[in-house]
Amino acid sequence: MPIRCEIVSQDRLIFEGDADSVLLPGTEGEMGILPHHAPLLSTLSFGVIKVRYKNTEEIFTVAGGFVEVQPDIVTVLADRAENVRKIDVARAEAARLRAETYLTEGPPPDSDAYLRMEAALRRSRLRLDAVSRYRGGRRANMPSMVDDRD
Repeated sequence: MPIRCEIVSQDRLIFEGDADSVLLPGTEGEMGILPHHAPLLSTLSFGVIKVRYKNTEEIFTVAGGFVEVQPDIVTVLADRAENVRKIDVARAEAARLRAETYLTEGPPPDSDAYLRMEAALRRSRLRLDAVSRYRGGRRANMPSMVDDRD
């Protein structure tokens, strides 16, 4: 019997569906969740979430957040999350270049604006890395409810 998985960002539902396993980037290391897992609440790091169901796999980038695990459901409350198949490479590359330029020419390293740009750079690098690692491989065709907005 599968476990239910929901991935929610700050403004929308990213994924909702069944899973045989969910791999998550916890702040203390990668976590593998299977059906009937013990209850768990943990923080998430920047990384990749893999939702496996039967012979398919959905890949998502996540930029921090929390995960709550119950025996029958995994709920990810992400600061930012995106299906790798939906990543706009040109937009991610432009964001990376903009952040790199800002960091070399911008405010001193201890300012809030500098820290926000560092986070933006980290997110754009994560997105570009995920595209290069996972888009060229096996394409998932798992049925899911995914918001088409970027």
